[in-house]
Amino acid sequence: MTNADTTITLPAPAKLNLFLHITGRRSDGYHELQTLFQLLDHGDSLRFSWRDDGQLRFTCTDSSLNNADNLVMQAATQLQQALQCPAGADIHLDKRIPAGAGLGGGSSDAATTLVALNRLWQGRLTRDQLARLGLSLGADVPVFVMGQSAWAEGIGEKLAPMLLAEQFFVVLTPACHVTTATIFSHQQLTRDSTPIKMCAFLAGQSRNDCEALVRKLYPAVDAALTWLSGFAPARMTGTGSSVFAAFSEEAQARAVLAQLPAEISGPLAGIKGFVARGINRSALSEL
Repeated sequence: MTNADTTITLPAPAKLNLFLHITGRRSDGYHELQTLFQLLDHGDSLRFSWRDDGQLRFTCTDSSLNNADNLVMQAATQLQQALQCPAGADIHLDKRIPAGAGLGGGSSDAATTLVALNRLWQGRLTRDQLARLGLSLGADVPVFVMGQSAWAEGIGEKLAPMLLAEQFFVVLTPACHVTTATIFSHQQLTRDSTPIKMCAFLAGQSRNDCEALVRKLYPAVDAALTWLSGFAPARMTGTGSSVFAAFSEEAQARAVLAQLPAEISGPLAGIKGFVARGINRSALSEL
């Protein structure tokens, strides 16, 4: 291995669920769903450096994640064991995607870890094998491992890559943390949506089945959707808390975000936002 190969830096992109239908619940507790994953050109960044001693060392710009239980360390440990690799790694995460926001931050970080360390350690696992390994860490991990926007079914692991028209998104994240497990276990969650085809989505016949419940439980999400809907049709991503609206031009999106007051009281207090471009492929798809 050359010196140039001993350090790898890769992005971990955020995602949006352009819609989310829950079509059933399996006996193991997982939910069957349909969704359309849109990758974004906004996200985290991870740096991986080779270690000869087999140790895994992790640092992060978010001090709350500096522990052995985060998804990056779980992914690295699982891959190290799967490869029976004697090498280790120093891993640094530059965290930009908020937790509990429905943007896939933890899953994307785990996916980037699997792909990067498989390359750093000269592992021979295929992309499909890495995706299957990642599925044990989270249902969203496979789409990030594959690195392509995709139509998804099953629990999120049955993927069909999609070429989506370029759009720019205003993404707002209220100051509340929505736990996926809380929403998916809630008695009032709709779990019997009829499966649809892509043509139905394009015709506007879709929604986020979690949105009504989250709006009821989290007033900040409801307020964010109400505010953003004043400019364009808005929707929640995943189980929230982030909400988004699409625009054909970046200038339009930035003009909307600029109207979000710097100081807000009430349910919107502490809300943050960004503008991102939808992408069909991430850097991981090229490795």
